[in-house]
Amino acid sequence: MRLVTRTASVRWTAGVRGGARTAATGSGVLGRIPFLSAIPSGGNSNSNPAELLAAAHAASFSRALARELGPTALSAGDMVTSSSVTLERLGAGWSISNIHLSVAARLPKVTQGRFIDAAVRAKTNCLVSQALRATISINARLES
Repeated sequence: MRLVTRTASVRWTAGVRGGARTAATGSGVLGRIPFLSAIPSGGNSNSNPAELLAAAHAASFSRALARELGPTALSAGDMVTSSSVTLERLGAGWSISNIHLSVAARLPKVTQGRFIDAAVRAKTNCLVSQALRATISINARLES
């Protein structure tokens, strides 16, 4: 079995309100991008964890759908996927209540039935959909 590990990190300074938060990926593609710790109410250009999850889910689903359809299906076409993460305020805080994927494609070599079947399989089999049901482990260390 081959294992692949990807990394990301967040630097969080100051308290819950105020301070600075930046995220970075091990690949360097995201290098210290600012993000909000609060639920965004609009008008702010910083990202937030829900938006980053939406981007990851759209990318993961697109990859899974391309794999389901095969290289021939995509050779003469294109597709665009968007993901909307809905947050809901509950008694204990905020929760992700829904994630909606939307994909539009122009694939002349693919029938509607084949496309829908592939999309349903991709939604189930994409890495992010699977991760949302994953076992999560943690190692916590308080340094002096």
